[in-house]
Amino acid sequence: MENWTVQYQMCWLPSPLSSEFRTILSLALAPAADLSPKRAAILSAGARLFMGVGYASVSMDAVAKEAGVSKATVYAHFSGKDALFAAIVGDRCAAIAAQAEELAAHAPSAQGALRELGRLWMRFLLHPDSMAIHRTVIAECTRFPDLVRAFYEAGPARGRAWLMRRMTEEQRQGRLRADADPAVASDHLMGLLRGELYLRTMLGGPPPGEAAIDAVVDQAVEVFLRAYGAPAEVSAP
Repeated sequence: MENWTVQYQMCWLPSPLSSEFRTILSLALAPAADLSPKRAAILSAGARLFMGVGYASVSMDAVAKEAGVSKATVYAHFSGKDALFAAIVGDRCAAIAAQAEELAAHAPSAQGALRELGRLWMRFLLHPDSMAIHRTVIAECTRFPDLVRAFYEAGPARGRAWLMRRMTEEQRQGRLRADADPAVASDHLMGLLRGELYLRTMLGGPPPGEAAIDAVVDQAVEVFLRAYGAPAEVSAP
């Protein structure tokens, strides 16, 4: 199996959250409103089962029963478990990316945009649903390499591609160095966010509070802009 770079964490969401973040997370963690009722029911049922009993223990028959549809209907929407799992991950990542785009588009500076994005993404990644999905992938990765591939392509790879586009847009606006590689810059930002706090929590440490997460994001953005920010952005509020 190829060496997939998968973003994992094992921690609980800090509380309380602002009403804005609660709204964003609820949108990101729920099926899209424009889905057909049957497809939405299948996605919700699949998510509950995968997070409840693990990937290996879930059958398409069980998904059909949980969703209240026929097995033929499940297969009409998804070719197999890996496709269903990928759709669950992909839909949630697409929803959070749309919210992130809205936040970034209205930020007055690169520093403001990156802080908003960092806080949103960290809280999304630390949500119990995200944690459960990642736990499923970790538990099943050696037995089901197709699951890992589906997860990576639907989740981390899409998120990385979105962040690269965001970096390119910040460059276009003159807020990041024009000579920077958007892919490298994206990887560096994510690496800064997933530091000691992330590692300790992933290994079963106590759940971090909002202030601790905000501090990690602020420090990561400060360091990132010292390397990649346009001169005017390094000292922007």
